This record gives sequence, structure tokens and C-alpha cells, in this order.
Amino acid sequence: MTAIPWTAGRLPAVKSKADLVYEKLHAAIASGTLHPGERINMDEFARAFGVSKIPVREAVKRLESEGLVTSRVHSGVTVTEIDRAEIRGVFLAREAIEGLVGRLAAENAEASRASRAPLLPGLRRTHDEMRAAVAAGDARLLSELNARFHRQLAEATGYRILTELTEQLLLAVQRYRVVTPKNTADWPSVLAEHEAILEALDGGDPASVAEAARRHAASQARKEAAPALRAAPEAR
Repeated sequence: MTAIPWTAGRLPAVKSKADLVYEKLHAAIASGTLHPGERINMDEFARAFGVSKIPVREAVKRLESEGLVTSRVHSGVTVTEIDRAEIRGVFLAREAIEGLVGRLAAENAEASRASRAPLLPGLRRTHDEMRAAVAAGDARLLSELNARFHRQLAEATGYRILTELTEQLLLAVQRYRVVTPKNTADWPSVLAEHEAILEALDGGDPASVAEAARRHAASQARKEAAPALRAAPEAR
């Protein structure tokens, strides 16, 4: 058996056609360009992307495994509908995850001042950009910046699983907002709650950061989940 020289170097990272199609479809679903319930015509997408149906089919299978599209025998593939009852579980999960993320990010920052340096300035830059977006009334940019803020915190924990869970929850909320847009009057409270997280991080107390992050998630859940709960009062 021939020994493979693993230390000789790595193969270059090249994305397959299926990966590229997946990324485009994923982005279209996340942004609402492809609406919940909209049919995915694989022939049309193959022509639009200039590929065969094989990479489109592979991308669709991946999206289906993530719950973003639904395949039925007689109706084909459609973008998965928003489950208004399930969204309450998303908000409850965010409350638990955000508190844990805040604590671990703060602990990492305190364990290494070198790591604390880029975390706070990076979060504050995002925070300042959000203030400018609120003043400009740019709802689309606000949503992107809000996701970046929470993504930066999750990445600072050092745990890939928490980053992935955060991404999944952010995506679920983003898709929910396609059918239930966030009230623009709520954004100043988001900024105030982000500021509380930043102040707690600056103070260096992980427990305070965790509580500020948890309260932020709980506060926004009460506001954003209300329409879902009114639409699905049977949700528990």
C-alpha cells in the first residue's frame, strides 16, 4: 500500500457547481427573493445558472436536508412554508443560546486581552453602523448588521457549533421576517439592548454579559413572536 504524503500540501479549495447553485438558492430563500411556498423548477434554474440538472438536484437535496425546501411526489419542490407555531420555539432557543454565547465570548475576552481587543471594536463598529442605518431608515441594512453583531459574538466563543446554531436561528428569524416584517419602531430598543451587551463586555463580567444577551433575546422575542402567537394560539 502506497503511503500518501499528507504533509506535502493541501488540495486547493474549489467549489463545485452544486455548491455554487446551493449558495445562490440559499441566499434567495434567506432574502425572500424565493418566497415561502414558491415552486423550484429545476429545469428553469439549470438553464438560468448554465448548468445541468445534476448540480441543481444536488443543491436542492442539501436544502431539503436543512428544511429550506420541501419535496412532494405530486407537487414537486417548493420553498418551505413558515411555520408560525414553530417560530416560538426559535425565539425560545435564541434566548438560551444568546445567553450562553454572551458568557463564553466574555470569558474568552477576559482570558486573553489580545482577543478582547478586536472583539469590542468590531462589535462597536457594527453597532455604530446600525445607529446610522436607523437614522437612514434602512431596514434591509439593519437586518444584515443585526445578524453580523450576533455572528461576531458567536464566533468569539471559539465554538463552531455555537456559530452554526446562531446562523440557523438567524436564518429562521430572517425567513420569518419575510412574511412578518419587523416593526421599524423596534430598532431603537435593539440598539439600547446591544449597548447593554457592549457595556457588560467592557466591564469584563461574563455573568453580566450573559444576562444582557439573554434579556435582549427575550425582549425581542416578546415583540417579534407576538404576531406568530396570535396567528397560532394553540402553540405551546
